[in-house]
Amino acid sequence: MKAVLSPPPVPSRPAIFRSHHERFFLSVYPTSPPQQPARFDARLVANRPQNLKVVFVTRAADSTQPSTAASPSSAKTTVPDDEFSLAKVSFGVIGLGFGISLLSYGFGAYFNILPGSEWSALMLTYGFPLAIIGMALKYAELKPVPCLTYSDAQMLRETSATPILKQVRSDVTRYRYGDEQHLDEALKRIFQYGQGGGIPRRSAPILQMIREEVTEDGKYCLVLVFEAKALQLSDFEKRQAKFASFFGPGVTAEVGKGENNLYEVRLISNLTGSSTSS
Repeated sequence: MKAVLSPPPVPSRPAIFRSHHERFFLSVYPTSPPQQPARFDARLVANRPQNLKVVFVTRAADSTQPSTAASPSSAKTTVPDDEFSLAKVSFGVIGLGFGISLLSYGFGAYFNILPGSEWSALMLTYGFPLAIIGMALKYAELKPVPCLTYSDAQMLRETSATPILKQVRSDVTRYRYGDEQHLDEALKRIFQYGQGGGIPRRSAPILQMIREEVTEDGKYCLVLVFEAKALQLSDFEKRQAKFASFFGPGVTAEVGKGENNLYEVRLISNLTGSSTSS
């Protein structure tokens, strides 16, 4: 903090008796010099009562700023696939479980470890073939693929989806037995395994999941998500018309590339609710 230097006081004398030194200071300071500012004393401020006022400044909201809260309607809601169906139950697991249970209890009853020795022969007779059939079904079973369904697509399924698209969804979301993979017959015809212009059998795409959604123009769409490490997007684009004709009529096919060797085939139904009901 700089010290303020004030000029020395000029004695109050008549003008005729003033020396040239006094006249010099009067020319510089024609009036009385400014007083030195009072020294700041913290004790005085501390003892003085403080009156604080809180002022709220209101400002109109700027409509140009984007809202940080997302609208609930903008987010798509999914429908859980918790509907019970026998098609979602593995018959291999059921047969193997019953067969092993009968065999275990039959052997225990036969050696008098468990009660019911008179039924041991019957349990062993039926338990052995049930266990064999269960193991065979378990070996040949093809697990269902996951299905992601949006709520708006579920409402359009009954009125806008074609019968073939409904059948495709039902087939790939249940256990199958004896098939090498889901949609095996369809992929064999579309990609022509081992034929001229086709692909090798070992390079066949594998269905990973399906998705039900609604297009921007309000049409029902069934999306088939394939994994194909040995194929390119051009291999799917060349067969886009074959996808539409195989899963048609009334279906438009679109293909696209996803992440991690995933490819999407969008089967868009051209039916509307009025045409389906008629």
